[in-house]
Parts: sequence; structure tokens; C-alpha cells
Amino acid sequence: MLSRFARSFGAIAFRPFSTTSKVLATGMTKFPGARTQFVPDMEFRESFDPIGCYRVTDHEGMPRENVNIPETNDEEFCKRVYDKMTQLNVMDTVFYDAQRQGRISFYMTHFGEEAAVIGSAAAFEQEHDHVFAQYREAGVLLWRGWTIKNCADQCTSNEFDQCKGRQMPVHYGDKNINFQTVSSPLGTQLPQAVGAAYALKRSDSNGCAVVYFGEGAASEGDAHAAMNFASTLKVPIVFFCRNNGYAISTPSKEQYSGDGIAIRGIAYGMKSIRVDGNDFWSVYQATREARRMAVENNEPVLIEAMTYRGGHHSTSDDSTAYRTEDEIKEWTAELENPIGRFRAFLRQKGWFDEEADKTKATALKKEIRSTLGASERAKKPAVSELFTDVYDKKTWILEEQEKELHAHLEKYGSNYGLEKFSQA
Repeated sequence: MLSRFARSFGAIAFRPFSTTSKVLATGMTKFPGARTQFVPDMEFRESFDPIGCYRVTDHEGMPRENVNIPETNDEEFCKRVYDKMTQLNVMDTVFYDAQRQGRISFYMTHFGEEAAVIGSAAAFEQEHDHVFAQYREAGVLLWRGWTIKNCADQCTSNEFDQCKGRQMPVHYGDKNINFQTVSSPLGTQLPQAVGAAYALKRSDSNGCAVVYFGEGAASEGDAHAAMNFASTLKVPIVFFCRNNGYAISTPSKEQYSGDGIAIRGIAYGMKSIRVDGNDFWSVYQATREARRMAVENNEPVLIEAMTYRGGHHSTSDDSTAYRTEDEIKEWTAELENPIGRFRAFLRQKGWFDEEADKTKATALKKEIRSTLGASERAKKPAVSELFTDVYDKKTWILEEQEKELHAHLEKYGSNYGLEKFSQA
């Protein structure tokens, strides 16, 4: 059984693949593709012991006994965690409403997954670790110093958008904080992250790559290729799977029939763990340990964070068409959702002020609305940006196309509302 291969690291058990022993004894195979025992019985294996789900705090916010996480006693750190989780949640509420009002074209919320995103973000090192996100990881940006204005500028595609208006909303990116730009095609970030991790290994960097994906993206061929390359090349990478129960409208029970995603890491030869993704401390501690192993040992590690998508997949989706409202209410209840559980933890510590929190939440919503309004009013990127960043130096074809466009605009510019675009 796989359980006998569990290797403990403090309070956390990462499930590794069974390592090859020195096998030349009688009764052992010598095949280059697999080293194991010969057996007399014909047995088709179909199951192993299910991988457990690591948890630190219960629904009441109480850590279990003998938890050794110094940050649980760091009031400043804990309040920053809560601030970022609530900031992400309120931003989602305001931006989602703005999309419904036709003010932005598209949006994706993080409702129910705040602990998985912020908990993992807090465990990595901004200077050394490179993030390859899927599309529900804006919390990583907020943790690394992005502001609401940065997010609003990108979602409104204005002149301050670092992507220069070329990306869909929520397709963020910022090389200054090692956050690779999000791309729409599902799963493409996985092999790209492995390539980056290989480069980090060759450069003797003290960092790793982290790649986020959902259980639906784990069905893409890119996921399997990435895990196999990472394992065989022994690169410093953390695969972080947000298993939120639904791949758009496909429930996890129809997405796979095995023991989730963590078991796949073991099958590909890497240490793996399943954690309670709604418990910040579980995610934080497991991710911190996964990062340590990845960097120190030059090896891939997989984390499967079990959580629940509290909102629709995106603003193009109505999840009540494939799940009940009662199910959603059950998972978004105060002590079931990540923010409520962390709030309960702060209360246990005596670090939570109810009235101050309400006042702060009201002010935060007002601030975010104001910020979004200002971003909407800002000018769009300059027309000349259509021709930049394609090549290091513009080719003659691009230069000719740019001249043609400017000549066209000089003649018919009044039809295009050019006053709305930056003239920089």
C-alpha cells in the first residue's frame, strides 16, 4: 500500500514514489523499466489507500495540538493575511458587479478559494520564485505588492495597464514580481513552468517555479507531459492544484475516477500531498515545506488543495444550471468558507475587532469602487502600442504597417474617437 511509503517531514507527510532499492537479490526483477518483486499470483491492481487530507485548524478556527507554525503567534503577519483575503474578496464583489453592469467585458472571482491562493502565495519568495498562474490567482499579485489600481487598470485595458490592453481582463502579468502573464488556453502554463524550473536548476538559482492549475486542467495532455518532464529532469517546481470541485460545469466525479490529483504526482515519481484548501495554515505550512524540498533537493512536489468554488466559473457562466443553491449555501457558510475560518482563528487569538472590521470593509468597498471608476476614465493605450513588443526591433513590415495606419488615421481619425487614446 502507498501508505507504507509515506515519508514524514515534521507534521506533514508528503507521499513519495517508492524509491528504487539496490535490487539484485533472488526474486527481484532486473528490468530497466521497473524494479520490484516477482509474485506468483496474477493480480490486476485497481486501488490503493486514499491519500489523507492534511488539516491544521478545524471549522472553529482552532489549531490542533502540537502545531509548530511560528507565524500563528505573529499578530502582524496574521492580520496581513486577513487583510489580503478580504481585499481579494471585496475586489471580486465590486469587479463582478461592474461586469454585470457592462463596465468591463469579463471577470473571474476567487470566492471560496482565498485561503488556497493567499496561503500558497505567503509561502513563496517573491525575489526567487517564479509564478505561472492559471486565472484564479490574483491573490498572489496582491500578496506580492500589486494594488487594486493595478488590477483595475488591467481589467479596463487603459494606458496604465502593464499588458497594454492586449489581454482579456484578469489575464494579469508583471515581470517585476516574477508573475508570468496569464494565457487563456488551458494548461499551457504547466510545461512552460517546468522549462523555467529547468533554467533555474541550471543557473543554480535559490528559487523554484510554482504552477497553479485546476483539477480540470489536470486532464489536459500538457499536465501529464509537464509532470513527467519535471520528475525525470528533477527540477525545482511546485505543482499547485486547486481542486475546487468543478471544471466549469463538469463536476470532479465526471472529471476523473481515481483518487484525485495527488495520486498522479506519486505515479509520476514525485512527493505529493493533499491539504484542506479552505484552511490557510494547512496550505501555508504544506507549501512552505514543498518549496523547501523543491529548492534544496532540486525536485518537483505536488500539492492538491481541496476547496470549493463559491462563485460561478466566470461571468460567462451560471453555475445554478448544474449545481443547487443549497449546495452553494452550505459551502459558503461562515465557518465553511476560508475567510470565515480565518476570522474565527483571529477571534480565538483575541486579535479581531468586530466593529473595526465592519468599518474597514465599508471603507474598502468605497475605495475599490472609486479606484475602478478612475481606471475606467483613464485613456486607452496609445495606438502606436499596436506595433511594439512584437519583436525586439521593428521589422520593415511592421514599420510599413504602422505608416499605413497613421496615414489612415490622419485622414479618417475623426471616426475613431482618438481623443480616448493616449497620445504618448
